[in-house]
Amino acid sequence: MIKDITIGQYLPGDSFVHKLDPRVKILLSFAYIIILFIVNKFSGYIFIAAFTLLTILVSKIPFKYLFKGLKPILWIIIFTAVLNAILTPGTTIYKIGPINITDKGVYLAIFMVLRLIFLIVGTSILTLTTSPIALTDGIERLLNPFKRIGVPAHELAMMMTIALRFIPTLLDETDKIMKAQMARGADFETGNIINRAKSLIPILVPLFISSFRRADELALAMEARCYRGGEGRTRLRQLKIEARDYTAIIATILLMIISIVSRRWPI
Repeated sequence: MIKDITIGQYLPGDSFVHKLDPRVKILLSFAYIIILFIVNKFSGYIFIAAFTLLTILVSKIPFKYLFKGLKPILWIIIFTAVLNAILTPGTTIYKIGPINITDKGVYLAIFMVLRLIFLIVGTSILTLTTSPIALTDGIERLLNPFKRIGVPAHELAMMMTIALRFIPTLLDETDKIMKAQMARGADFETGNIINRAKSLIPILVPLFISSFRRADELALAMEARCYRGGEGRTRLRQLKIEARDYTAIIATILLMIISIVSRRWPI
């Protein structure tokens, strides 16, 4: 399960999506999230599904690798669907004791499940197609206007990118610790939820120690390379908006317009 988490991972490539300016990809990711919350009918999801599928095909990211990131949140998706199905008022279509499953509840449950799936799959493309260095530069450039009010743009961008990049590293470390504990007789699979949660406590201490050690090694490595923050820092690659970036922006704007119009459609 831990290895199925794809947040923070990067897949190198030379696709159209990989070559997009990181600033554009960050802004379009936010626009994609807004579009998901604009849509209020299934007809709007048809265009979102087509847009997401086209993006995946153009980015050349394997479908199996992309959708396995949904496994860690499978229980959240199921929990959300069940809550919407039984708590939304409407015409009862099935009853189990005091629990009523309504027609509007089922409709809303399917709608919310699709929204969560599109949200995870769509936003995962950002980190899967953007290297940590490019992501840092993109966030820093977007935060540059706030420097006038004292916001440390470079430092914030660096911290966010390092935190995002270390998610798969920490997950891999957690998996190694769990396997080492299981080899010594630890059991993480049996018992109720409370007992299984308690069994994870012995993992936290070595995980925190490993995290602090990695942070210290990273700080030493940055000092050894004379890293001194954003002031006076030069870049090998300068960010520049090109024709493909405008193409992606136009496509996203068209999707947003269609999503707004779809709110007035009957279905």
